[in-house]
Amino acid sequence: MRYLIIGLGIYGSNLAVDLTNMGHEVIGADVNPGLVESIKDLISTAYIIDSTDEISLGVLPLNNVDIVIVAIGENFGASIKTVALLKKEGVKHIYARAIDKIHESILEGFNIDRILTPEQRAAEDLVHEIALGSGVDCLKIDDSHYVIKFKVPDFMVGMKYDAEALESTYGLKLVAVTRLKDKRNILGINQPEPQLLSAEELADAKIEQSDTLTCIGTAKSFRKLSEHINS
Repeated sequence: MRYLIIGLGIYGSNLAVDLTNMGHEVIGADVNPGLVESIKDLISTAYIIDSTDEISLGVLPLNNVDIVIVAIGENFGASIKTVALLKKEGVKHIYARAIDKIHESILEGFNIDRILTPEQRAAEDLVHEIALGSGVDCLKIDDSHYVIKFKVPDFMVGMKYDAEALESTYGLKLVAVTRLKDKRNILGINQPEPQLLSAEELADAKIEQSDTLTCIGTAKSFRKLSEHINS
């Protein structure tokens, strides 16, 4: 996938490098020449651009990337204006970093795809969330392996569960599957709650839209699944 990251401070630059290391193409942009200089050899391309200037912003390949990430941190006004200009330019998929609740509330008004809150989740974990979509939990086991819980991709719905195929195709080991099932609460009302499927249930089960998978794999194996999802 191709990402454009606007704002190359500590958070934005770490995210850019991590995405690059996973095999994605990353374009960076920042108004600070020093930040651009420090990262230009680590990612595909880097621009010295004032993203609050509409003419300057138009130089960037806004319509030739999959996601634009506004990672501007301390400059609250620059972040908001950049998102507003991106919306004006018709950019379809925008993620933006929020530095506090007020910032988050304003960003919500733009109806963007995702608001990133670095204080709650590390940039390294967000790499996997961006690649696999929303509703992702990630735990790093060592330098190479991760445990990731994610909602089942649409293309799998209706297939039978086949742990061997998952491992041979993507290199992912299936650990657990949860499915939304109605459960009666203390008031006698049925409410859907995620429940673990047993090995016996998995043997004959077909994948449903509400299923959540927990898998162990390497960054390379999760990237392979992500590429299939986004192809």
